[in-house]
Amino acid sequence: MTNSRLSVGVVGGGLLGMALSLRLAESGLDVTLMETSENTGGVAASCAMGDYRWDRFYHVILLSDSHLLSLLDELGLKDRLSWGVTKTGYCADGKLYSISNLVEYLLFPPLNILDKFRLGWTIFYGSKIKNWRRLERITAVDWLKRHSGRATFDKMWLPLLKSKLGADYGLASASFIWAHISRLYAARRTGLKKEMFGYVDGGYQTIIDALQRSLDDRGVTTLAGTRVHKVKDEGPRVTIETGRGESRHFDKVVLTVPCTRILELCPQLSVQETARLKSVVHQDLLCAALILKKPLSDFYITNIAEGSIPFTGIIEMTALVDRANFGGHSLVYLPRYLTKGDPLFQKDDEAVKDIFLSSLRIMYPDLGSDDLVASCISRIVDFPVIPTLDYYEKSFPPSATSMRNVFIANSAQIPNGTNNVNEIVALANGKALEFVGEFKHSPEFDKAAR
Repeated sequence: MTNSRLSVGVVGGGLLGMALSLRLAESGLDVTLMETSENTGGVAASCAMGDYRWDRFYHVILLSDSHLLSLLDELGLKDRLSWGVTKTGYCADGKLYSISNLVEYLLFPPLNILDKFRLGWTIFYGSKIKNWRRLERITAVDWLKRHSGRATFDKMWLPLLKSKLGADYGLASASFIWAHISRLYAARRTGLKKEMFGYVDGGYQTIIDALQRSLDDRGVTTLAGTRVHKVKDEGPRVTIETGRGESRHFDKVVLTVPCTRILELCPQLSVQETARLKSVVHQDLLCAALILKKPLSDFYITNIAEGSIPFTGIIEMTALVDRANFGGHSLVYLPRYLTKGDPLFQKDDEAVKDIFLSSLRIMYPDLGSDDLVASCISRIVDFPVIPTLDYYEKSFPPSATSMRNVFIANSAQIPNGTNNVNEIVALANGKALEFVGEFKHSPEFDKAAR
């Protein structure tokens, strides 16, 4: 395809859209990437926190993230990776416990020895499952209760489910838990049984900047600050109408935005396609990033089993990232996954910050009012997709649509995943190969090649 100049419009400039655009451009296609925000990167973009800048949302790299690590090597960032062994905390019944190694786990008071055995068995058994599709027929709640028991579910699994799915945790199939177990189990195998986490110097903005330079070098046209209003398949070409009152024409268009957004953009979709896209359950994500004068603890992640706490976990990034990046201060993330329409999502930044800080001070009474250096409140609409029952059969969006020249590549096509960046990069690589193969057989390709 190196002599082809088939034009492709990619809608959505997050990491998925960027990585996909790079792969398509490498195949000789004329690619234009369109992003509503003023900057590319999406969920992985950074935000200013006073005098400092880091990721809007918490991200971490595992030793088993082969697709992401390969991309970092390709972008020349492998030598900017740092690795560390992290610790895990658990807050239950008003107390903070460490469960960072086998001894601490065996001494963990909230579970008796039988509960601990059943929890360990569930994780081991889940790591050995190869046919995850059969797990789509049972909810995560039922599967976990069956293997771990009710007491272990209530004390350990339920807080973890809520930390990732909020009030919608009951909708998830057991494939969701399988995906998390498989990823972490693979990371521990790669890390010689240690919980090794990594990050790139400068955070994900370093990756975004390097990826953007590669797009520029490959001749990809990036249109940031361009909101797409409508996508119309008009026979041999696709017309994209933007908020600037412009119309752009492409041989092919790939949509990397959430399913809800696709429905807004493509009124030409069939009734069946519309119903399928509507069946995908999204959540909203609200996250407070705080720069504090002092660390809260030495835990990277603290899981919370307290229903009164408004955030669903504490990620102390500077338990991994060098505090020198923040003037010796500590960077803490307080995420909350929310059901669509939750009123907390609509509150202004100052209200969210006050609510989160007041609860954080309950957990850490020594945290004074003058310990907050800076903060950033970030929101993502329709980000995490919940893998519901029979998801692959009933909700999984196919790549091709009834609009002959319009295609889909979005996170809803990771049917049992954890929405981590490694999966996004893998999806981009796979979809690029699929689309290139599809486009080669199209009349538009033959015309462009001539």
